[in-house]
Amino acid sequence: MPTRYRERLQNECSGHVVMTIDTEERCLLLYPLPAWEEIESKLAALPSFNPAARRIQRLLIGHATEAELDNNGRILLQPLLREYAGLDKRIMLVGQGKKFEIWDEGHWQQRRGQWLGEESSSDSPLPDEVKSLSL
Repeated sequence: MPTRYRERLQNECSGHVVMTIDTEERCLLLYPLPAWEEIESKLAALPSFNPAARRIQRLLIGHATEAELDNNGRILLQPLLREYAGLDKRIMLVGQGKKFEIWDEGHWQQRRGQWLGEESSSDSPLPDEVKSLSL
């Protein structure tokens, strides 16, 4: 974990985090424990007879793995999670507000290039919520 995030994670959650898979991309999601607990409670409240909701519950909650930052700010990634995201030697940690994404560096570069290309040639309009943002 980069130094600039360690202190905040120590203050917010004593270095306790939860990792799970992203259901749309081959990357991992890393949440401070309190943020994950909110999400987990919302996921658990979804209707279990809805097949799409059940799929999300199984994937996100089923892969959720607790971890703790060690004294050097490292996190042990479980083999199942490493395999899912195709993590090898070099990874990218991408901040996403209240969570991080963990990507294999090569896969991140590939997808980033695709997204940048889509931005200028996309046929799908931006949602109104995004249009109203002032950056």
